[in-house]
Amino acid sequence: MAKPATDQTSRRPIVTHLLGELDEFTRFVRGRVGDPHLAADVVQESLLKAIKAADQLREEENVKAWFYRILRHSIIDLRRRRAVKQAALNRLTQELDSPPNAEAERVTCRCVETLLPTLKPEYAELIRRLDLASETPESVGDRLKLTLNNLRVRHHRARQQLRERVEQTCQLCAKHGCLDCTCQD
Repeated sequence: MAKPATDQTSRRPIVTHLLGELDEFTRFVRGRVGDPHLAADVVQESLLKAIKAADQLREEENVKAWFYRILRHSIIDLRRRRAVKQAALNRLTQELDSPPNAEAERVTCRCVETLLPTLKPEYAELIRRLDLASETPESVGDRLKLTLNNLRVRHHRARQQLRERVEQTCQLCAKHGCLDCTCQD
């Protein structure tokens, strides 16, 4: 059986050999990940893995083939991480797109409904349509004959005015996010 290379001096030829093929390795990874910067990162990460694992290389094993195996594993790991991130993003998007559940409505301050009439009428309408009825900004803008930019500005001002009213009315609850509101409706 071949003796594994374990000392620092035996790692130098491996590293030198790998660095001599760096462009080839980067092209290989770029062809699989598409992004040249990401490919360079994968190659660097793989070089670190190779240096750490150099003592596992058997003398009869081809260094280049061994490193390509490390590169393939690094690409697979990258794809898995991307898949996990994409799945989390999809869950978040689905959660944000789904209608609010009864529990979320229960813990939200009910004072908002009673405070809407104290706002400017056009602000109250925007809050009702965009926040409470979940209408799309495009449809509300069309109905009110407002550009999307103008609608966003007015919606921001409406929310700001409502926040001030909630803070004046609810005081302590408002400072804690109006969850499980204890103030009087």
